[in-house]
Amino acid sequence: MFDTPDQATEFVDFWNEILAEKFITWRHILVDGLAHHSATVLPALEVHEGDRIVDIACGFGDTAIALAQSTGPTGNVLGIDCCQAFLDLAEADAAAAGVDNVEFVAADAQSFEFLPEYDFCFTRFGAMYFANPVMGFKVMRSALKPGGRMTAIVWRDLEDNPWLYLSKQIILDYLPEPGADARTCGPGPFSMANEAVVRRQLEIAGYSDIEFERVDAPILIGRDAEEAVRFQLAIGPAGEVFREAGDEAEEQRDVIATAMTRELARYRTDEGIVMDSSSWRITARNPG
Repeated sequence: MFDTPDQATEFVDFWNEILAEKFITWRHILVDGLAHHSATVLPALEVHEGDRIVDIACGFGDTAIALAQSTGPTGNVLGIDCCQAFLDLAEADAAAAGVDNVEFVAADAQSFEFLPEYDFCFTRFGAMYFANPVMGFKVMRSALKPGGRMTAIVWRDLEDNPWLYLSKQIILDYLPEPGADARTCGPGPFSMANEAVVRRQLEIAGYSDIEFERVDAPILIGRDAEEAVRFQLAIGPAGEVFREAGDEAEEQRDVIATAMTRELARYRTDEGIVMDSSSWRITARNPG
């Protein structure tokens, strides 16, 4: 049992109050749609049998469950996320898969008090939302034994991710950019795209052996163009523009959806609407 004091922030509140329901609605895209990307990333992780692992911002728990299977029955995984609704689904999936060496805890990882007892710390598309990146990375390092390993998967530039970039460009033909007072879930999905900046953050946080590797992989964003449009209007940069525009967005929903459907249909495959994505696989060590 872990002591998880209530230290909710406005970003954590936003995830629970606004984004959780949207993410659960589109879980089949956010998990299954990322399957190609995960197939590139997960097998390359430095996971050993018997490892103790912590998965930061584990979301629906698919990566935590995969890590628990990789480390085997003599290892264990702790999955942390700020959304209890995500973790309820994660626990159900772990039980259904017969994976009993994973535990899930609802907490803000940036303020979690770890003991330095883990061999490996992993986060997939979670570190970009750290309100204080250096502090977030320090907390992750605090979980590691001397010599422990860390891997963070973060998105590269928006322009390198047409699965999100294209729809935002289309919607900005009709709606304004969100204002500075818009509610947000944190710095944003592309806040760690700059290699030099993130490398310096990791150095300040005390890591050694820092390496960046580009990962390009396709992503399924909908079974057809219409579903892809609904997904884009709910989540991501285009979804943020649409949400913040309020009534103006609803008044133009049909014309925006028509324009997006026309463009996204160009990416139709036998699987559905598949577009390119690009991320960094960042690896580092706790020097002790």
